[in-house]
Amino acid sequence: MDSATRDVAPSLSSTLRVIVTGTSSDAHTWNLVFLQLLLEESGHEVFNLGPCAPDALVADRCAELGPDLLVVSSVNGHGASDGRSLIRLLRSQASTAWLPVVIGGKLGTSHRGLEKAVRDLVEAGFDSVFEESLSVASFTSYVELLSGGAHR
Repeated sequence: MDSATRDVAPSLSSTLRVIVTGTSSDAHTWNLVFLQLLLEESGHEVFNLGPCAPDALVADRCAELGPDLLVVSSVNGHGASDGRSLIRLLRSQASTAWLPVVIGGKLGTSHRGLEKAVRDLVEAGFDSVFEESLSVASFTSYVELLSGGAHR
């Protein structure tokens, strides 16, 4: 399955300021550390909000830090439901409505309805959705596009 992606305008800078976070109900940390290291090794500045980040905290930190990208990760299977509430909040605020936001990982507790969940997340406002069967290369290609195609 391919990721679902909205059109993305490349950044003027090759170095991105990125926030990574878990969903409000996801207590897993290793996925966030992996994403942080992956992004830092590509030369990006990363702020890791950690697991179980409440939607309001994520929105506040995005407004405060002005990142170029927000990466939301889920391991527990609640990514689709938790993600919808987060993206609604972000898209409703002027300070974060423009922000590129992606979500990935285990988005549901079964594979039934996964394609619909991915479409629904894009329709809700996510710029791209990387469900768990996609390779890391799909995500890094997206980040490279967003950063203007710079190779590190």
